[in-house]
Amino acid sequence: MSERIFDAYTDIFSTFKEFKGATLEKHVEKLKQLDHLIPHSATFFCVTNTSNQSFEYVSKNFEPTMMISIDQMIDGGMKFWWSRMHQEEMSTWLQSLQDLMTFTMENIALEDRRRMTYTWNYRVRAGKDTYKNIIQHTTPMFFDDQGKPIIGLAHYSVLEANEILPIQATAKILNANDEYETLFYQTYGGQKLLVEDITHRERDVLRLLSFGYNNDDISDKLNISAHTVKTHRKNVMTKTGCKNTTQIVAMCIRQGII
Repeated sequence: MSERIFDAYTDIFSTFKEFKGATLEKHVEKLKQLDHLIPHSATFFCVTNTSNQSFEYVSKNFEPTMMISIDQMIDGGMKFWWSRMHQEEMSTWLQSLQDLMTFTMENIALEDRRRMTYTWNYRVRAGKDTYKNIIQHTTPMFFDDQGKPIIGLAHYSVLEANEILPIQATAKILNANDEYETLFYQTYGGQKLLVEDITHRERDVLRLLSFGYNNDDISDKLNISAHTVKTHRKNVMTKTGCKNTTQIVAMCIRQGII
């Protein structure tokens, strides 16, 4: 199974050569210094290298969070990580990656790709043979000559797998006000989400509401009027049947939307 995944992943991220060099090494060294200051939590980060399916760096929180040694992750690379993914989700996960890559290469201008960030999810078997939900947020760091993302800084949020989440893929761009706006969102699998009909703009409004911003704040960040923000909130309540903003935000958090 891992060989098939390896071949499919290689096709998605195919590039002209293996990416290495002093610039990458300098970035990794800075991240190592930062890692010493980061407290322990149920999150970790890696520097991913899709040109050779390796992890250039794995942060200290990986080991206590996943109960897997960092050496195993570094030595085994992405093949090792894939070998622990839930078998039933691999094809869907690959499709989500393919869709994100296709969307980026066809719709995002080369100069804008450095402001993109991507999110997707899957389940991974931890050290005690229990599966955990992984929500991966990846931001490109380096690109090949065709503008394809090759090196990424990936942050992983680890949740217990008491609830099986449908695989979701999201692409966002950082706007002029330093706020992320959704450009692509897709849910995969047969599970119907209550919030599937929410638009990209409504999704962005909900995310900012969950951070505690009011209508005027959201208006400034998304370059829309306060009246439009109110309209988006009203539309979401109608679509979901929720009675207030608290219910909407709680629903979206449970379903991994924001």
